[in-house]
This record gives sequence, structure tokens and C-alpha cells, in this order.
Amino acid sequence: SVKNPASAHGRIVNVGSVPHRSPFRYPGGKTWFVPAARAWLRACSGARGTLIEPFAGGAIVGLTAVFEGLVGRTELAELDPRVAAVWRTALSDDCVWLCARIESFEMNEPNVRAVLDAPAGSDREEAFATILRNRVQHGGIMAPGASLMRSGENGKGLHSRWYAATLVKRLRAIHEIRDRIGFAERDGLGLLREHRRRSRSAAFIDPPYTASRKSAGNRLYARHELDHDELFALAARHAGPVVMTYDDCEDVRALAGNYGLACRAIPMRGRRNSVMAELVIGNDLSWLDT
Repeated sequence: SVKNPASAHGRIVNVGSVPHRSPFRYPGGKTWFVPAARAWLRACSGARGTLIEPFAGGAIVGLTAVFEGLVGRTELAELDPRVAAVWRTALSDDCVWLCARIESFEMNEPNVRAVLDAPAGSDREEAFATILRNRVQHGGIMAPGASLMRSGENGKGLHSRWYAATLVKRLRAIHEIRDRIGFAERDGLGLLREHRRRSRSAAFIDPPYTASRKSAGNRLYARHELDHDELFALAARHAGPVVMTYDDCEDVRALAGNYGLACRAIPMRGRRNSVMAELVIGNDLSWLDT
């Protein structure tokens, strides 16, 4: 195990140097892992196959893989119905409406509360409300009870993370390559079962919860329950390359050992610029040494 995260494999990634392709900002997002994901997919010749992301969330790894030609296709699964509405809308003709709605929205607290308090009448309205919620609530947290930002960055308040032009640019880019992106609102374990015999199907697994009872997952995410034993069993039996990212804790290391999976701690920069280690788990981590 790696005691000092600064001595783990590789350098700490400056996330500002990584293309941000997702319309979401997520607590625990994997932008920092993108350079490692590129190395992994190149090592396993991923461009000939498919990358599945069974807990898609913001899907930064899956999006990067298809945008950069590292895989031919990505298949995403997400159980949160609000997040699912965003992906369905981005990949459908309603993306035009969504982009126009974002561009025309006047950012102020009464308008924000009017959108967030109103029941969504359609998938595309739910998509807009979800993107808005993700951008104006503290830390990007969308779980029930999360509060609106107050001071925000440099005292900008609700405007701090509302970059309408940038959001529209990202959504339009995703829409343009929609034929290479599959999405289903479903249980991620089901997607893993479906692909487990496909040797040309790489799996990137980043569950928004951990096996530790001390995890903050149940206050960060609307969906936070998972059978970790079944997840590790499916990962161990997957015919293609598998990489999982987890918080580094004894419970997770024990699960990896029980199922014969390798694990390695690598450094990441957490909240308040602190350096911490996150655990990378897989059926072959030799690419980390090259």
C-alpha cells in the first residue's frame, strides 16, 4: 500500500489542463483521472472496442474516450432519473431546446427557485432543472437537502458556476457524436452483467458510494446504495479490461483481495487543494508501470 500519496504512481494532475467535456460538475468527479484513463485504454487497445461506464454520473471518462478516439463507442448507465434526463435530452433532438433554454435563462434567485420548485412536465424540462441545480447548489451536490450557493467564487454567488456559453458548447459537442454514445436509465450492475463475456468491452467503474460506512456518499448523492460484493465479483469475472476507482480504505482493499483484483493508490488533489490518495483497482494494472 502507498502511505504517502505524493509518492504514489505519477504526478498529481492539474485538472485545468484536462478538457472538460461533461455538462456536470460532480463531487468526486474523475477529471483528475483522465490522463490515467487515456494510458489504460491505449495499453489495452481500447479503440477497437467499447467502453462501458455503469455509474455514469458526469461520464467524463466515457466522453473523453469517444471524443479522443480511444474507443469506438461508449455505453453509459445511470440510475438517478434526473441525471438520466440530461443524458437522454443531450442525445435526442431536444438538445436544441435545452441549449436555447440555457442561453436565455436569466440567472437570479427568484428564477432559480421557480425552476427548482416546479414539477418537471417533460424530460427536457427535467434536464434543464437538473443542470441548473447542479450548477447553483453548493459543491454541485444534487442530493435532497443541498443548499444554494451564497457567496460562491469571488462573491459571485449563483453566477459562480453558471457558464451558459460553455454548457451549450459541451452539450452541442456531445449531441454531434450521439451515434457513438449509448445511454440507458438502469442499474449499472445490469450493464456489467450484459458485457461480462465481451473481451473487447472495457469497463470503467466509478460508483458514487464506497464500501466504508463512514462514507459521505449518502449526503452527496441521491442514489447511494450498492451491493459492493456483487460489484467486485462482476469486475473479477469481466472478460475485458476493468478499472475501478474507490476511496482508499481497508474495506475496499479487503474486497479487492477477496476477488483477486490488483489495487494501487495514486495521488489526487481533493477539496481545499489537499493531496490525497484514491485507490485504482483492476484485473490488470501493469499499464501503471509503463
